[in-house]
Amino acid sequence: MKRWLSLLAAVPLLLAWTSLSQELKRTADPRERGYKDSDFPRVQKVAPDVYTYEAVVGSPAERYTTNSMFVVTSEGVLVADGQGSPDAVKLMLAAIAKITPQQVKYVVICSDHGDHTNGNSAFPAGAEFIAHPNSKATLERSAGAPNRRPDAPKVVIPTVLVPDNRVIQMGGKEIRIEFLGRAHTGGDLVVYLPKEKVVFTSEIYLNHLFPAMRSAYPMEWMEVFKKLDRIDAAMIIPGHGFVDDPGTLKEELKAYEASTAAVIAEGKRLHDAKVPIEEAVKQAKWGEYQSWSGAASQGPIAVRRVYDDLDGKLK
Repeated sequence: MKRWLSLLAAVPLLLAWTSLSQELKRTADPRERGYKDSDFPRVQKVAPDVYTYEAVVGSPAERYTTNSMFVVTSEGVLVADGQGSPDAVKLMLAAIAKITPQQVKYVVICSDHGDHTNGNSAFPAGAEFIAHPNSKATLERSAGAPNRRPDAPKVVIPTVLVPDNRVIQMGGKEIRIEFLGRAHTGGDLVVYLPKEKVVFTSEIYLNHLFPAMRSAYPMEWMEVFKKLDRIDAAMIIPGHGFVDDPGTLKEELKAYEASTAAVIAEGKRLHDAKVPIEEAVKQAKWGEYQSWSGAASQGPIAVRRVYDDLDGKLK
């Protein structure tokens, strides 16, 4: 009886999500959905004690959200991906403090890119930073770069490494940290809560943004999608783009897989035709993906990266 009451209680939410997915404008640009910058940051509860945090970023020409996830327990908070500056992380910490007095205990570096790590120094002292070994190496190179600006945010080097997987038991919750392979970066991690059926994908999946490949491994990325598809998750959270209803996010994940495959195929077509890279950047045709956020800036980068992959330059 209790099970049926629980299912009936969920019906209005499911109907609302279904209606929402039909009405949503498929875009990553908040302005195209009628949002203002002042509507962000935004916190959404996606499962019991599991929340997403969306902060709007980008240039005037390209606006989108950078997403984090946080899990609240009686023994502390786990954050999956930070934000792009110490001030941005402080805003996120203030949002967490409105929900729980518990302190952040773990920060999982799912993407080592600056828009997800440059604010890590603002997390509380004592927080444990977790990353893949490849991401640690990337962050160490960034910290030691000779051209690094003296006023740049401090790079936090992770102290705990997850080369394959790790399970954290905290406050009665099982939290799995998994490396599915090299995709958007060399050290992409996902955070998965099997009981809640929520997975945070970070930049493996961008909701309706053009595939960004400046440090990607295009061919391997396609294999990572296959592994991600096998995870039993109802809620699949992207690293950029809107955190929509579960049905829309599943649809958009498949669309993003298709867009990544299309970008690789276009790069391969030009490469097979022996078009010089500078000409290939100009000749690339993106079809329906030309209208996706970031196409103008990311298209040329993607062509170059696919060429490097096909030429065996990505080790």
